[in-house]
Amino acid sequence: MARTVLITGANGFVGQYLSRKLVLLGFRVIATGKGKQRFNIASKRFIYEPLDFTIAEEVTILMEKYLPDVMLHSGAMSKPDECEQRQEEAFRVNVTGTKLLLDAGAKIKAHFIFLSTDFVFDGLEGPYDEAATYSPVNYYGKTKVLAESAVKNYPFTWSIVRTSSVYGDPMGTRNNLVTLVREKLLAGEMMHIFDDQVRRPTYVEDLVEGITAIIEKASCGVFHLCGKDDITIFGLAMLTAKHLGLDVKLIKAVQADNFPQPAKRPVDTRLNTGKAKKILDYSPRNLATGIALCFPN
Repeated sequence: MARTVLITGANGFVGQYLSRKLVLLGFRVIATGKGKQRFNIASKRFIYEPLDFTIAEEVTILMEKYLPDVMLHSGAMSKPDECEQRQEEAFRVNVTGTKLLLDAGAKIKAHFIFLSTDFVFDGLEGPYDEAATYSPVNYYGKTKVLAESAVKNYPFTWSIVRTSSVYGDPMGTRNNLVTLVREKLLAGEMMHIFDDQVRRPTYVEDLVEGITAIIEKASCGVFHLCGKDDITIFGLAMLTAKHLGLDVKLIKAVQADNFPQPAKRPVDTRLNTGKAKKILDYSPRNLATGIALCFPN
């Protein structure tokens, strides 16, 4: 029988890509999300189950029903401004929910894989390797640090994946930066984009390939999975607009000090992927290729 992978947050951007990839690789996928199923995969190896992973009883029932070999926790409250403004909810989803899943996973000795973020760092000393000291500057990052700490205490096999600025075809989910650029510029709308925050943006299929390698190799520990190119958020928006032949004059560079947001953003969260390259054979595409793949037509 095919190995079973249970995915949280499967209705989301990364969750949908993970579900499709793992089914193609022959895994039995139990895709879960809060509410109704928002996508479909025509395979007997694919099952969708509604799940609120902040409710212990729901988690326990589902784990006992399917007994997954791998639990892939990609569900989260991930918008930094929302986390800053609704901290109690952010803690319940990102920290309490993770702990409930860990408790359930321990009962069946599942391999627990947690999707984390570059925002566990303050961005003052990048690029960061996997052993770098936590230093979040916003509440979203703080909740991810607390969740990571819980994962590291899991008594069985665990993996933590930190990634950054994931982009790609959203497949019906919310826009990411590159698709938002297309939408806004086609509508003739002005965009104000930060030019003082450096990232290594991650093409979604590269991230998924890295995660599937962790599953197939049963690799444990912390891994950084991101892109290979350093660029500011503004630079990424401009690169996208130029690729699409849209009006770059509609994109205006702003600085964080002059364009405040509820949640502070770290300055330079470049992640070092050397460990992933060595252990997982991780080889991400360059930005130009990734952006082109987002817009195939």
